[in-house]
Amino acid sequence: MKKFIGLLCWLGFSCQALELTVKDTQGQPLVGAAVWLEGKQWSVNDISLSQQYNMGQKDRNFTPHALIVPQGAKVDFPNFDSILHHVYSFSEPKAFELKLYRDKPQAPITFSQTGVVELGCNIHDWMLGYILVVNSGVFGLTDINGKVNLPLMENQLGTTTLKVWHERYENLDKPESKQLNIVQTNQKIQYQLQQPLLDKLDFLTDETDGYE
Repeated sequence: MKKFIGLLCWLGFSCQALELTVKDTQGQPLVGAAVWLEGKQWSVNDISLSQQYNMGQKDRNFTPHALIVPQGAKVDFPNFDSILHHVYSFSEPKAFELKLYRDKPQAPITFSQTGVVELGCNIHDWMLGYILVVNSGVFGLTDINGKVNLPLMENQLGTTTLKVWHERYENLDKPESKQLNIVQTNQKIQYQLQQPLLDKLDFLTDETDGYE
């Protein structure tokens, strides 16, 4: 998202950003929450589509673990490991399969339908990742402090719908939402989840998978 803000600055747009802080039901900062703004003024645009989006595999894990992209975005799946990976998804928004490969597939995958795409690897059962496809050009993931900066321009002030999603929701297909009135581009907003999160799952990795 910092690169996105920098591109807006380079194009001569306002560099200010809406600072959003997401907290869980206990009031603790929540890392890895996906947030986006919905509405005509915040719809998918050429700038958001032109960004490079990667869902890599490193140390037998997806990196980043969760990725948020605009509808219509192209995503590359680079393999940073010395072993083979086999990436797939059975999710309704985008079912696909990248058979055993090293380095990077020749062509990126286009995600043209909104929703949650769950990723797996046929070789490493514990590997799990998420790509969240949204109908918005203003989006981001919260950092370890539960914060994210959403770049806004003056013509994007007004009433919008804030959407919040996390991989530990009980129902991944139902993001939380709230109406916001944005009156300035450097506004600070706090959002607290309406639902408790599921416990975090920890998986044991297998260093002897036979695909060196």
